[in-house]
Amino acid sequence: MQAKLKFFLIMIVKEISDLLETYAPLSLQESYDNSGLQIGNPETQVKCALICLDITTNIIDEAIQKGCDMIISHHPLLFNGIKKITGRTYIEKIVHKAIKNDIVIYSAHTHFDNIKNGVNNMLAEKIGLINLSILKPVSGVLRKLVTFCPLAYAEKVRIAIFSAGAGNIGNYDSCSSNTLTEGTFRANEGANPFVGSLGELHHEKEIRIETVYPNYLEKDVLQALLNAHPYEEVAYDIYSLQNSFNEVGAGMLGELNKSIPADSFMKILQKTLHTPVLRFSGPIEKEVKKIAICGGSGAFLIKEAIAKNADVFITSDIKYHSFGDHTEELILIDAGHFETEQYTKLLLCDILKKKFPTFATQISEQDNNLVKYFI
Repeated sequence: MQAKLKFFLIMIVKEISDLLETYAPLSLQESYDNSGLQIGNPETQVKCALICLDITTNIIDEAIQKGCDMIISHHPLLFNGIKKITGRTYIEKIVHKAIKNDIVIYSAHTHFDNIKNGVNNMLAEKIGLINLSILKPVSGVLRKLVTFCPLAYAEKVRIAIFSAGAGNIGNYDSCSSNTLTEGTFRANEGANPFVGSLGELHHEKEIRIETVYPNYLEKDVLQALLNAHPYEEVAYDIYSLQNSFNEVGAGMLGELNKSIPADSFMKILQKTLHTPVLRFSGPIEKEVKKIAICGGSGAFLIKEAIAKNADVFITSDIKYHSFGDHTEELILIDAGHFETEQYTKLLLCDILKKKFPTFATQISEQDNNLVKYFI
């Protein structure tokens, strides 16, 4: 019997980047970051993507060996600006080798840290946390849209902007405020009014629709409004809000199913993260249940974890004196940068597989933790 041939989908780079940036909009990355397409043309065809945390020369070699013409990393290869590509530095050598072998590089960094279903959610699930919420939600992301339309078209307009992502508040969707009002206008020469006559002042019963949306969906929401609205000229207002947005922010807070001794939890954490050592401080004799986490460098969230009454805060790159400053308030655990972000590779692979099941994706087999342990 002849073996079945396995066919894989050939993708355009832009299709992959669009998917990743729909899942985690680039506008959510930190100001210091450099996420997104790093090397390559967005219109290039690719047949296989290698997914990793950091890009090293070994990762480039692995991509070449496996026939992968795209690498998707969590940490950006090009983080600080470079002015020359001479091969003098380690980064320059990687860039040169990637270009020489026609390898596209895309990095999905802090915009994946700052979404609810991103890096920290993946880590929380692996640890076994429940009742998850953003540890420090952001403010200033939400916008309020106010528009006016004829009574008969209000439902059509609402459905359109809701479908584009507006109207979501917590566990509720299709949220809006609707008020009966009256609009006036006079259609001048050259106009093509939906109602009323040229040169005459017209009064029209309208619905004032108010709803909210995150700023990264603004283009889609406004396009949906303009497409669904019957008027030639659509009146709308946009207001910036300072409300917290619980779908976006830093870190994550969750709970264990039940309270357990701190040392037992640390053994579970050590096994889950495949790490030989955990740096920690705090009252290890107590039982713990409420757990705060931040994959990667999250020491800036220590005070937030304390304010949320967390028993434990897990992150990495904690400075020496930070351990001493908070020993009576909670257990601080530095579990390693690589260790707390390693499951990002599974997240990125899962996103691609769900949308493009026949596109070839491979998770790197390299142990490219930049930190080594001598035990």
